[in-house]
Amino acid sequence: MALPACAAPVLWPPLQPEREAPARTTCPRRHSRVEAELAESRPGSVAASVRADPPRGVSRGFNSQPLTDEPLKASSSQAGAARAPLFALLPRGRRRRMHDLRRRWDLGSLCRALLTRGLAALGHSLKHVLGAIFSKIFGPLASVGNMDEKSNKLLLALVMLFLFAVIVLQYVCPGTECQLLRLQAFSSPMPDPYRSEDESSARFVPRYNFSRSDLLRKVDFDIKGDDLIVFLHIQKTGGTTFGRHLVRNIQLEQPCECRVGQKKCTCHRPGKRETWLFSRFSTGWSCGLHADWTELTSCVPAVVDGKRDAKLRPSRNFHYITILRDPVSRYLSEWRHVQRGATWKASLHVCDGRPPTSEELPSCYTGDDWSGCPLKEFMDCPYNLANNRQVRMLSDLTLVGCYNLSVMPEKQRNKVLLESAKSNLKHMAFFGLTEFQRKTQYLFEKTFNMNFISPFTQYNTTRASSVEINEEIQKRIEGLNFLDMELYSYAKDLFLQRYQFMRQKDHQDARRKRQEQRKFLKGRFLQTHFQSQGQVQSQNPSQNQSQNPNVNANQNVTQNLIQNLLQNLTQSSSQNSVQKENRESPKQNPGQEQSDSNTSNGTNDYIGSVEKWR
Repeated sequence: MALPACAAPVLWPPLQPEREAPARTTCPRRHSRVEAELAESRPGSVAASVRADPPRGVSRGFNSQPLTDEPLKASSSQAGAARAPLFALLPRGRRRRMHDLRRRWDLGSLCRALLTRGLAALGHSLKHVLGAIFSKIFGPLASVGNMDEKSNKLLLALVMLFLFAVIVLQYVCPGTECQLLRLQAFSSPMPDPYRSEDESSARFVPRYNFSRSDLLRKVDFDIKGDDLIVFLHIQKTGGTTFGRHLVRNIQLEQPCECRVGQKKCTCHRPGKRETWLFSRFSTGWSCGLHADWTELTSCVPAVVDGKRDAKLRPSRNFHYITILRDPVSRYLSEWRHVQRGATWKASLHVCDGRPPTSEELPSCYTGDDWSGCPLKEFMDCPYNLANNRQVRMLSDLTLVGCYNLSVMPEKQRNKVLLESAKSNLKHMAFFGLTEFQRKTQYLFEKTFNMNFISPFTQYNTTRASSVEINEEIQKRIEGLNFLDMELYSYAKDLFLQRYQFMRQKDHQDARRKRQEQRKFLKGRFLQTHFQSQGQVQSQNPSQNQSQNPNVNANQNVTQNLIQNLLQNLTQSSSQNSVQKENRESPKQNPGQEQSDSNTSNGTNDYIGSVEKWR
């Protein structure tokens, strides 16, 4: 550490500074203990003044030798140079490091002092503020009794702790990201995991009237038998994701075997070398690429049982399933897929035993593919199969002469196709919607009594959502897919009604199960209590009567109350059964029913019903 320049004339005569280091003309502030001692020391003894430890940043070896009043000899490297002060004798790099260290030490001391004084001032002002608040709050209680000093300190500590917790919570959970900062987290119930996934209202107004059989979809699917699930995969509806769920995400006794690097999985029945799933990822495109309803209904039985004799073929149940999507989003997604080079040339389009001719189904492009086509060109092609694709793939094309447009007028053809698609969709075992992934999972699990391992994920950001179109283009796309728009509206209404119906049915079943459990526990408690009372009376009948007549009287009263309760319960249950029988057979004699119910023993009937519940 540098020696103050103002103390140099007292210790020894001033020395000439180095050429590189300019002479200091002012005395610096004395911040260290060593400099203060040097300034206050006597002029005759420098070594006595430097009796403490060396300053920070200066090695002990440099100050190990005592300083004397004799002039210091210049080193060999500084031969011919004048004598310099103690700080000037250090190398330039060492002086620079010591200067930086001293500057940092001074800045740190200043910051600590400022922080200490600021905190002290803040605490003092906070003390006055809290004192004023406490005087306002606890002023009326002064007449009851003054609070002692310990209670005031405890209350102040609690308030400070609360403020500190609030500050920490704001840093941990900024804004409204933390659920603990929301008041609804303490008042509202748990959110429904099957809440509306398209950000619309959970309740909707039904447009169509469906019967109970249309809403209740319960398929008795026997995976160990001969039943088969057939997946109708429509392009760009999320069918690839759903198909992977079928082979990789279902809890089964014998799961599908999926090998790395292979698209198809082996989905055999338990104990059999036969598949239970007909889809892209289990059997491949056995009936053609993206086969429609017309192709699947005529192809699947022949593919599955083609090698067997007709008499030996089992009576199978073919459960068809599919996924639908919003027509505008699906159309834009298909355009982007075609723009990247997709053609689907491997599609057979077999109808009535033959594929369509080139005149019946012309192509929209001349090259190998239609890659790079603009949206306007994609919409201008009148033979584009992307128009109303969902209606065409779900309807029975044999009703309209397949792809021959000259069989009937266009208006009549569209009407027949739409009605056929609606009918096939309604009678399918299951169908889901891309916009409702969790509800799709729920309805599939309830329909087939098969549970998925992990929940479905709703992807709101897709390639179609990245396409920006104006209102005019959107209306044109809706016009090109007007049949799909009507079919999707019908399917969405049916889908949501089925979901609400199944949810209500689950709630009713859970409520009925809880009521039965409560009845069972109540009956078991009454039965055990009645039996214990009877055993006590049978063991000591004379002692109880002689020693504790009051206790026996109380026990008799309780037994009478229990018997009356049991009789009331049995009478109410018998009356309910009588009312049901009267509804079924109104000509039955009511007097005979009443006499039969009165002659029955209420306790035995109730205990018998308890045994049935058990």
